[in-house]
Order: sequence, then C-alpha cells, then structure tokens
Amino acid sequence: MSLIGKNVSEFRVEAYQNERFITVTDKDLLGHWSVLVFYPADFTFVCPTELEDLQNTYEEFKKEGCEVYSVSCDTHFVHKAWHDASDRISKVEYPMLGDPTGKLARDFGVMIEEEGLALRGSFVINPEGVIKAYEIHDNGIGRSAKELLRKVQAAKFAAEHGEVCPANWKPGADTLKPGIDLVGKL
Repeated sequence: MSLIGKNVSEFRVEAYQNERFITVTDKDLLGHWSVLVFYPADFTFVCPTELEDLQNTYEEFKKEGCEVYSVSCDTHFVHKAWHDASDRISKVEYPMLGDPTGKLARDFGVMIEEEGLALRGSFVINPEGVIKAYEIHDNGIGRSAKELLRKVQAAKFAAEHGEVCPANWKPGADTLKPGIDLVGKL
C-alpha cells in the first residue's frame, strides 16, 4: 500500500540535537518541508556515512526551508553517546529522533519486526504533513543526500508552480506543463 498522500500520524518522541535533548512531535513537521531519514541503528557501518552525508548537505536543505530528521529505533541517550564517540556523527546538527518502541518505524512501513530495526527509508513531507515522496532501501544500500535534496526541490517546485519535473530535473532546468498538447510529443 502506498504512503503517498498519507498524513503523518500523531507522534511524540525524544531526540538529541546540539548538545541537548528535545521533544519532537508530528506538529513540528508542519509549516515547512521535512525529510525523515530512517536508518537501522547507531554504532553501525553504513549509517554514519549517510548521516554525515546529510550533515554535509544540511545547509542546502535549510535553504529550501526543509528540516532534516534522522530516526532509528535507538533512544535519544544512545544518539548522544554515538555523537560523543564518532567523528562523523559529532558533526550532526539536525535532530536525531529516538524511536525505541518502533512506533514511527511501523507508521512509515520500515520496521523489521524480527530484528527491532528500521529499513533505510527516506520520506519527503510537505508543510501540511503529507508524504509526497519516499524510498525504502535494503539495509546494505546507502543513500545519497544530494538525490534526497533534489526530490525535495522537485516536490516544492511542483507544489508551487503546478508544473511537473521530468527525470533528472534540477532547479533552473525546464519543467513540463501537463496538458493534452504534450500527449505523444515527448
């Protein structure tokens, strides 16, 4: 079952961000674009490379009016310990959400029940709290923050302009205005 067009369910979790613990709820996702990036676990192998990649692109997400939230089934305490122990993770400035009950992972369809871990899921959420794009990977396949950023930019453009973005579209490139005159012409 597709999650496209689904409103983010109500949630309340603890998170670690910038040397402090904070509470993040579904309401915090409203009023701006958001990405939720699920990953299996702290203190693993591929995960720190992805979170560092997100951090290296974080300013670009913020310029788009988009907040980044990483999520694993670890607690916010474990996120702090990882932040303190890892050179890559010590750079992370965006909120790291703890989901020890797996509620968020289940709501987003990425929970691996028999392992108590999440799959690698990336979700683009509009300012109204509606899922506009997502991608779920097997845990052995790392993701690209630049591609996730491109998806945010395309979703924003389509929402703001009523036009659609073709394959490999990037800001400034040509878009398409849906209509009968395009049928069979592309």
